[in-house]
Amino acid sequence: MTFPALSSPAQPKRPTLEGSVAVRDGRRLSFAEYGSPRGPAIVWMHGTPGARRQIPVDARAYADEVGARIIGIDRPGIGSSTPHLYDNVLDWTSDLTLLLDALAVDSVRVIGLSGGGPYALAAGAALPGRVHGVGVLGGVAPTRGPDAADGGVIRLAVHAAPLLAATRVPLGVALTGAIRTVRPLAGPALDLYAAVQPPGDKNLLGRPEFKAMFLDDLLNGSRFQTSAPLADLLLFTRDWGFRLADVGVPVRWWHGDDDHIVPFRHGQHCVERLPDATMTTIDGESHLGGLGIAIKVMDELLALGA
Repeated sequence: MTFPALSSPAQPKRPTLEGSVAVRDGRRLSFAEYGSPRGPAIVWMHGTPGARRQIPVDARAYADEVGARIIGIDRPGIGSSTPHLYDNVLDWTSDLTLLLDALAVDSVRVIGLSGGGPYALAAGAALPGRVHGVGVLGGVAPTRGPDAADGGVIRLAVHAAPLLAATRVPLGVALTGAIRTVRPLAGPALDLYAAVQPPGDKNLLGRPEFKAMFLDDLLNGSRFQTSAPLADLLLFTRDWGFRLADVGVPVRWWHGDDDHIVPFRHGQHCVERLPDATMTTIDGESHLGGLGIAIKVMDELLALGA
C-alpha cells in the first residue's frame, strides 16, 4: 500500500490510501480510499467503463468534512486488479468480503453507478448483515430471468454475447493498446464525446472538476489493462446469480429522466421488484446525473442503519 502526496490544484485530490488486496485464487483487487480511515465506510462501484478513482471531487471533499470513508474498487481487469471473469455478478461478493476483511471494515454502504449498480445490489443480496444500504445511480437492469427488463443499449450486448465471450481476451489487449495510443488526446476526446451527449451529461462533463476526475480515472486505471468493461458486458448478459427480491437491505435508487443509456423505465422496473426501495427522479438529467448529487446520495446512505 502507498500513501501518495496530494496532487497539484489543477488535478483532483489523490487518494489518502491506494493499494491492492489478495482475494481468491491468487488474484488481487486494487482500491483507492478517500476521507477518514476510521469513519463509516462507503464502497463506491465505478461505472462501465471506469476504475477506482471514478468518485466525484465533491464527494471526496465531503468525506473529509463529515469523517466518512469512501473506498473505490477496481473490478478485475482494470487498474491493478487481476483480470478475471466471474461466474456471475453475485460471485464478486466473495472477493468483496475478503477486501472488507483486509481493510477492517465491519459494516458498509455500497453505491453503484451505471454498470456498478448490479455489483452494489449483489452486495445487498449476499451480505445483508454487513451492508446497511445500497445506492444505485442509473444502474443497469437484469437482462435474464424473471427480473429482465426489455430494451435499452444493453440489449445489444445480449445479442453480441457469444462473439464477445470468444474474443474477450484479444479485444481487451486491443482496447488497452488503443487507449495507450490516444492518451495524449484524452482531453480533446472527452470533449468530443461530451459534445454529442444529451444536455445533462454535456453540462456535467463540461465542468472542470468532473472532466479532471474522469481523465484521472481513465488514464490511471488503464495504464496496464482495460479488459474490465468487456467482462462487465458479459456478466450483464448472464443471469446475475440472485433475484432482485433477494436484496434484503434498503435500496435508494436515483435515475435521470433523460437517461439515454439505461432507460428511466429500467430503474422503475427494478425498484418495483426490490423489497425495500425508493426511486428518486433526477429531473432533466441523463446517464451521469447521479454523480452531480453525490453529497445528497452519501447523506441518504449514511443515514441508513445509523
